[in-house]
Amino acid sequence: MRAVRARDGVVLRLMGTDPRSRRSAEDMDDSNHRSTLSGLATVVVVLGVLVGAGKFFRGQPAIVGRDAPDFSLSLVANGSDLGGDGKALSVSQLRGHPVLLDFWATWCRYCRAEAPIVDALSKRWHDKGVVFVGVSTDRPEEGDPGQFARAHGMTFPIVSDALGTASRAYGIESLPTVVILSSAGKVVAVRAGVTGDDELERLISEAL
Repeated sequence: MRAVRARDGVVLRLMGTDPRSRRSAEDMDDSNHRSTLSGLATVVVVLGVLVGAGKFFRGQPAIVGRDAPDFSLSLVANGSDLGGDGKALSVSQLRGHPVLLDFWATWCRYCRAEAPIVDALSKRWHDKGVVFVGVSTDRPEEGDPGQFARAHGMTFPIVSDALGTASRAYGIESLPTVVILSSAGKVVAVRAGVTGDDELERLISEAL
């Protein structure tokens, strides 16, 4: 038996026959017939699993519509004007404001492509009370998000989620992922992958 891990996370197990077994031609024919039927049944089951998985992954993440999980993470760039001690930032601290959480990492090229879009939007929506927070998932050996933010002129607050606390709470599975919170502290949208300016504008407008 060997297992092959598919790209969508589904594990297919392929059954092999034992080459040491010796059977008569009649036994072989009967066995081949049973194996063919078994193989067809396996294909049907696997296709059913894949179709079900596809429906699951196309659906809205389970967190949408729920209260936003709280976290308190160290500020590594910007955000000292948001209150508190200027050293940490929490979701509960931002209650009353629509919030965009941008989960990213310095090593992620798609995150780097999305960063200027998010930064421009943060400036555009600042006066309307929308708060943008970059949640860096970098571990210490992977990159320095504070240094990266300063070097690239990123102006919105950046917090470090090096231990993965916030990422696990929000069910983040890929980068970049944007999470939109309403001013009432509800998760209203989740978008994985690079999200364009127009789509982010729409999502933010709906959260107001």
